[in-house]
Parts: sequence; C-alpha cells; structure tokens
Amino acid sequence: MMVHATTVASEHELHQILDLQKQNLKQFLGETEKQEQGFVTMSFTIPMLKALHEMAPSVIVKNDRNELLAYAIVFLQEGRAFYPEMEPIFRNFERVNWKEKIFSSYNYYIMGQICVAKEARGTGAFDMLYQKHKELYQQKYDCVVTEIATSNHRSLNAHKRVGFQTLSTHTDEYDEWNVVVWDWS
Repeated sequence: MMVHATTVASEHELHQILDLQKQNLKQFLGETEKQEQGFVTMSFTIPMLKALHEMAPSVIVKNDRNELLAYAIVFLQEGRAFYPEMEPIFRNFERVNWKEKIFSSYNYYIMGQICVAKEARGTGAFDMLYQKHKELYQQKYDCVVTEIATSNHRSLNAHKRVGFQTLSTHTDEYDEWNVVVWDWS
C-alpha cells in the first residue's frame, strides 16, 4: 500500500481528523493502551479545525484508498483565540528561555496535535508528518514546539527520534508536561 503526506484540502479530511482523534483521546483509552500506544489529550471541533486550517494547513498522511492514517495540526500563535485552553501554553513560552532568549521572541508555531492510526504505527507515518512540516514551514519559522505528557512515552520517544529536544518541564492541574522543540535555525 502506498502512502503519502499532504495538507488538508477538504472538510471531509477535517472530519477524518476528528474521527481519528476520538479513537485516541486519553479519556477513552485503558491504562495499558495509553502506556503502550500513547494518546492525545486535546479535543478539537470542526469550527476550530477550519479556523486553524485557514491560517496554515495541517499535514496528513493518506493511503492509496484515500483513507487518513495520520495527522499533525499546525497551531499558529494567531490561533489562540480559537482554542482558549492553549493560553497557558503560550503564557509558559513567555517565561521559558531558549538559546539565551525568551522563547516567545522566536518565530515558532505549535504542533497542536499529532496522531497516527493504530494500523499505521511503526510504518514511518509519524516521520512523514514531520518531514512534510519541515518542508512546508522551515523557511518561515525558527522551530516547531509542542507539549507532551511525561507519561506518554511513545510520543516522547518518537519526537526525540525526529529531532526534538526538551526545552522545559512543568506541571499543571492536568498532568506533567515536557515542552519539546525542533530547532530549524
């Protein structure tokens, strides 16, 4: 089966993202599955995804049957108004230093969420998502950053493999988080 990375081009693909998201939300998974397979924590809606996509298209991996196998949501700073729950993340970037400067002084975007369908895990889809991100956004941004629950070992390991480094760790009312950054400068 052939797979390829591209950007979201239709509302149908946004619905496919939400379907895959629902299958992997932390609150719907058992402890063993969360530990072994990882999870996603944020819940999006179609209006949110449409607004974010209009600013910068998210990257998806599809197979030759046009099925969505993975997605990686681009979350620009301008998207703060569409997802208020992200505000603590942005505020944290105003306090964290990176390369001797406040992180918020860099031109960055957030990996809003990344998810790979169970049947596509271990096939390279994760790496394809990030390589497409780099191809599309490296010329415009210094880096991409995201937060990963420290209990999400699969995601932490996958991000490290791609090239992310831990910027900081913090705890909020939901979990303990590693802030990780992929430096493109």
